[in-house]
Amino acid sequence: MAKQDNNGMDPKDKQLEQYRKQNTGPDKPMTDESGMKTANDQKTLRAGKRGPLLMQDFHFYKKQSHFNRERIPEKVVHARGFGVYGDFELYESMEDYTMAKFLQGKGKKTPVFVRFSNFVGNRGSKDTAVDIRGFAVKFYTEEGNYDSLALQFPVFLLADAMKFMDVTHAAKPNPKTHIPQATVAHDSFWDYVVNNPEAAHMVMWLMSMRGRPRSWRMMEGYPVNTFRFVNKEGESTFFRLVWKPILGVHSLMLDEANAIGGVDPDFHRRDIVQAIENGAYPEYELGVQMIAEEDEFKYDFDILDDTKLWPEELIPPKFVGKMTLNRLMDNFFAEEEQSAFNPSNLVPGIEFSNDPVLQGRSFAYRDTELYRQNTANYEELPVNRPIADVQNNFRDSYSKYDIETDTVHYHNNSLADNTPSETAPEEGGYENYPGKVEGHVTREHPSDSFQDYYSQARIFWNSLSIPEKQDLVESFSFHIGAVKDKQLRQRNVEFWANVDTEMATLIAGNIGVEPPKTKNVDVDTQYASLSQLNSPHSAKTMKVGVLVGEGFNGREVKKTLEAFMENGILFETISEKQGMLKADDGTELEVLKSFIAVHPALYDAIYVVGGKSPMQMKFDSDVMDYVRVHYSHKKPIGVAAGAEQYVAMSEMNNMEGVVYAKDSGAFTDQFVEAIAQQRFWNRK
Repeated sequence: MAKQDNNGMDPKDKQLEQYRKQNTGPDKPMTDESGMKTANDQKTLRAGKRGPLLMQDFHFYKKQSHFNRERIPEKVVHARGFGVYGDFELYESMEDYTMAKFLQGKGKKTPVFVRFSNFVGNRGSKDTAVDIRGFAVKFYTEEGNYDSLALQFPVFLLADAMKFMDVTHAAKPNPKTHIPQATVAHDSFWDYVVNNPEAAHMVMWLMSMRGRPRSWRMMEGYPVNTFRFVNKEGESTFFRLVWKPILGVHSLMLDEANAIGGVDPDFHRRDIVQAIENGAYPEYELGVQMIAEEDEFKYDFDILDDTKLWPEELIPPKFVGKMTLNRLMDNFFAEEEQSAFNPSNLVPGIEFSNDPVLQGRSFAYRDTELYRQNTANYEELPVNRPIADVQNNFRDSYSKYDIETDTVHYHNNSLADNTPSETAPEEGGYENYPGKVEGHVTREHPSDSFQDYYSQARIFWNSLSIPEKQDLVESFSFHIGAVKDKQLRQRNVEFWANVDTEMATLIAGNIGVEPPKTKNVDVDTQYASLSQLNSPHSAKTMKVGVLVGEGFNGREVKKTLEAFMENGILFETISEKQGMLKADDGTELEVLKSFIAVHPALYDAIYVVGGKSPMQMKFDSDVMDYVRVHYSHKKPIGVAAGAEQYVAMSEMNNMEGVVYAKDSGAFTDQFVEAIAQQRFWNRK
């Protein structure tokens, strides 16, 4: 297990301690960068009270010139991100498959840094956009950093790295107007899709509920590339990984995600911060899908094709460990913005396959950071530093942090006994797997199955539940409906008919074009693992809005809130204004939020308590707004005794997922159970 010191720090946290600095507090006089104490940091030096600023005001020059350079170029993709620390604990040794030491020995712990991110939008965009999300994990292992870069989907948009630039240009805002931001609801993206059909499978995932996660804590992570494990005997096994959230996979509805993006663009950041601060640490199990070297050609898909998933029903994941995220960053810029990930950061026992996208990624990530951070030394930054010792002959470049005192900085040498020296593979040195390579130089795909664009996309459609299919049609209609070119909308309908003709017909009716003439591919396969409705459900960390006024039922509310706390449910009290409210039994309750300050979409459920207010009509109207939004979003609604008038049954609704306290001795249990279910898809 990873050793911890007396303060409970893991090896990475302990390493970072030397870089932490506090500028505020007693005996902390202001200085400039040279250490000179500052007498005036508020006014510029000028020639007379009404005179011009003097060039000799070096304090202003230092301050302003540093401020002008505070930002570094944002990432071309995945610009909007957030990072947290944690640890990975191994369930069982993987020594039969790999030499990687962090995968050896039951119970072994490895510090990690995880960056969640959005693909399309800039770093000032919203969290809840329909988007491809990054799930990058940096393992600080004893053998060096191992970076595992995942997405929330098991497949990628392209099958060859040559198209990185093209798909990114197509998804980004119009180069003339620079709109729209953080969305693919525009002509360029959908023109790209119909002309690059290998994108079909991933776009199905993107347009599904999976493109709108409820939380990073409820989102899977798939490093979509194919790698190799190599064991001590030199035997190779192909593998892919998957991170499975303990809380299950859950999503936002389309209009819900759009609303939240406006009222709280930091929704996912705020969610994970609140969870960690409350001790509800996000947890994910690591699953490993493995294919023996001799089974490379066993399946009807090419295992090197990143537009194809490895179905869990055919290749079950072996769950080998759990990652727990339990520590927030100290400084967003120093840690998140300067963090850098590279799929070429490997450790002995993990090796590339000939996956065409992976081969290109091995170049792209490092080259991006060399540009962004303007130095070859970006891996010396504290967040990127390995906990393993680093010795090499790399020298100089911008912002060099280490002060190397050697007079010899080349290899081979005799003046320093040929150190730093190479390490033999049997002693832990990295050695590439000696895979057989043969054939002619070509730009062909590795196999003909790369051209099967629609079979797995149809399997995904077949595997969805009815609510998920309805949601997918709505999402397609919303995004393709924003395309201005009617002919392009028509081409998309014909294109998506290859996946499912009925689906494309419904989309056509919504976006004002003719029904498709194309028939879908003849594939009936479906997999239960592809429907997120089969994911685990839990009430833990769900967020409930408690709508309450003066004179509320103190006994019932106290019992309900206690049940929330016992089940790990988060809640916020909401009323006309912040302050203290008094119950019918004299109990006091603090109102944390006012109706004007929060939006109904920010909560997973509501508990309608009711009560009195000096502005009763306004109070009642606000409560009804919450009920209307939550009912339409199919979320749980708990109704306190005496508050039934806010949620009245009629012939137009069936009240599924609405739990009444009146005449029910088991109200709290029933409401907690409803919160765990999260959505009531049969609600009318």
